[in-house]
Formats: sequence, C-alpha cells, structure tokens
Amino acid sequence: MPGPLLHVGATVMCMHGGQAQPTAPNPRVLVNGQPIVTQPAPYVVAGCVFNISGAPSPCVTGQWITAAVRVLSNGMPVLLMDSQAICAPNGTPLLITVVQPRVVGM
Repeated sequence: MPGPLLHVGATVMCMHGGQAQPTAPNPRVLVNGQPIVTQPAPYVVAGCVFNISGAPSPCVTGQWITAAVRVLSNGMPVLLMDSQAICAPNGTPLLITVVQPRVVGM
C-alpha cells in the first residue's frame, strides 16, 4: 500500500511514549533536506516508562518487519508510514505519528 517515506525528522514513538530514532539513516536520499530510513537499521528508544508489576521493562530498540516492496535505496527497502516494527525486549509496536507528506512510496 502506498504511503509517505520515513525520514530522520519523522516522529516515531513506542506504545508507552518513548521517542524512537534511527541508528543508521540513509544519507544518499534526502526528503525535506533530511535522510530517509531503510528497513535493516533498527531504531533506539529513549524515555519508555513501561513496567510489568512494578518491574521496569522499557522498550530499548525497535526492529522493522515490514517496509516498501517497490522502493529501494542502496538495495534496501525504504520505510513507509505504514511500516510495522516490534520493540525489544517486550514485543510492543512502534507508532509512526508524523511524517513528511510530499514523497510517497509503495
């Protein structure tokens, strides 16, 4: 399904409000002057407050499991607004809330 491409300035959060940032953006392709992000690079999560029965179990990283099927950069699928990710160590998803609207991929 087509959707806007993710870039470094996109707002991505874990389900518990922690901010997620890409570990390795792709500097060869810019959208709104910022690098895009491809699927293999995990995101790091900061500020997650999730706990289980009083024991902290915050989201630390997010690994993308779906991405574009037709748009590649450096041979790797680019991330879209509808891409799905799973956080470690607790298995909750990442939420993509704000992206640039101009460049769409499929």
